[in-house]
Amino acid sequence: MENFVFSEWFFNLHPVWQAFYAGTLCWFTTAIGAAVVFLKKNISRKFLDAALGFAAGVMIAATIWSLLEPSMSMAEGLGMTMWVPATVGLISGALTIRLADAYVPHLHLGLPQDAAEGVQTKWRRATLLVMAITLHNIPEGLAVGVLFGAAASGIDPTGSATVMAAIALAIGISIQNLPEGMAVSMPLRGEGVSRFLSFNYGQLSGLVNPPSAVIGALAVIFIQPILPYALGFAAGAMLFVVIEELIPSSQQAGNTDIATIGTIIGFCVMMILDVTLG
Repeated sequence: MENFVFSEWFFNLHPVWQAFYAGTLCWFTTAIGAAVVFLKKNISRKFLDAALGFAAGVMIAATIWSLLEPSMSMAEGLGMTMWVPATVGLISGALTIRLADAYVPHLHLGLPQDAAEGVQTKWRRATLLVMAITLHNIPEGLAVGVLFGAAASGIDPTGSATVMAAIALAIGISIQNLPEGMAVSMPLRGEGVSRFLSFNYGQLSGLVNPPSAVIGALAVIFIQPILPYALGFAAGAMLFVVIEELIPSSQQAGNTDIATIGTIIGFCVMMILDVTLG
């Protein structure tokens, strides 16, 4: 009965509030992952690589079923050429993250500090690691928010953009955020940073999820014609992050097979979530 009441409560919320709560869930699971630092000082690199591969698989599946497919069906419903908004949005999203990647100082997991990307800075290693995860949490939050906004629009003729589909996406991203929190906090703890600071840095990387989700929902609610493009944009941003960061980071320690299996499992989990709930 309580679950039913909660469901009714959530479904009756304005889409912007739905997006906010879903984004908060994504941050919360990042914090849970970061909190592992209170239990352990070190974590197996094989496990971490498998988890990062899993995160990549979730995001790849999400770009297909949660974002690109609804984008094309909505374009058709609006009388557009099906593939144009998805393609334009995807390229635009990828280019936007590429620009951020080029200018925002950040450091990918497992690399020395002199391998930091973006403009030169005197930021500490911990801050650079947080910025790397934060960069790819932005498109995740946007994707969740855009899909909640799309569900509220009612212009998808196939019904693929629904509140349940948005919830499935939020759950999938929340699951894959667990290793992202660990990917920041555990290396810092291994370098001698205190448990509290390591946790704090780890959870900070996920704080961008709620505002990003709200921005995504607001944008598509007030400018409905951009919906198919916005879905494609979120897909392109996520895909860039997967190819440029998650997959290379999961395989740079030589655990190629483990990371690849993790990617396939993550893809299957997100696919099942989307098909079952969406």
